[in-house]
Amino acid sequence: MIKKILVSQPKPASEKSPYFDIQAQYGVECVFRPFFKVEGLSSKEFRQQKINLLDYTAVVFTSRHAVDNYFKLAKEMRITIPEDMKYFCVIETIALYIQKYVQYRKRKVFFGDTGKIDGLMGQMARHKTEKYLVPLSSVHNDDIANLLDEKKLNHTECVMYRTVSNDFSEEEIKNFDYDMMLFFSPTGVKALKKNFPNFEQGNIAVGAFGPATAKTVEEEGLRLDLEAPNKAFPSMTGALADYLKRHNK
Repeated sequence: MIKKILVSQPKPASEKSPYFDIQAQYGVECVFRPFFKVEGLSSKEFRQQKINLLDYTAVVFTSRHAVDNYFKLAKEMRITIPEDMKYFCVIETIALYIQKYVQYRKRKVFFGDTGKIDGLMGQMARHKTEKYLVPLSSVHNDDIANLLDEKKLNHTECVMYRTVSNDFSEEEIKNFDYDMMLFFSPTGVKALKKNFPNFEQGNIAVGAFGPATAKTVEEEGLRLDLEAPNKAFPSMTGALADYLKRHNK
């Protein structure tokens, strides 16, 4: 019987989140506790990469973290970003988020529709003369660089933020009494082992979102009880509701 679920993500900002519906419908408690946090590089650390933000005419944003840290570093280094800078975002929500920092103008903000970098390639190829800067996390692969090379675009990748373990307090470790844990990234799974080196899964159910997370769960010697997305449920909340319906009879 599942009663208490640890969701390794920040608490949803909206009360309309499906997690709250699940709590009401199945009588479970969802505790939102990220296992890691994102930390921006300081301007001193960033300068070591010898990158001048004003050498570029366009920026490629793959996440809100990239947006926040790009503008934070510009401010710290007292750099005024030119008004004609172009922004290419993997998805519309990131494009809209830029309004937090600059006036939104369609002629300089572009976004893809797939949520992945390949969905932006058509628009970026139409702007072949731009010099693209791609802010990334300290943990990344070369997929974006390879794709831009393939399209013969002028680009430079740089690290602007890092993922660090959001360590548990002694109190949290002492009162760790969950029936189920949900993970959304390989980093979260590894952070569990860092915080609880002698972790014994026992009857605790483990859910993973995405193939890389599921793979890491198994590599860390844990039993995977729930995997999303799957053919029936594209979201973790849909898969979780189905799991509870079957197990909490």
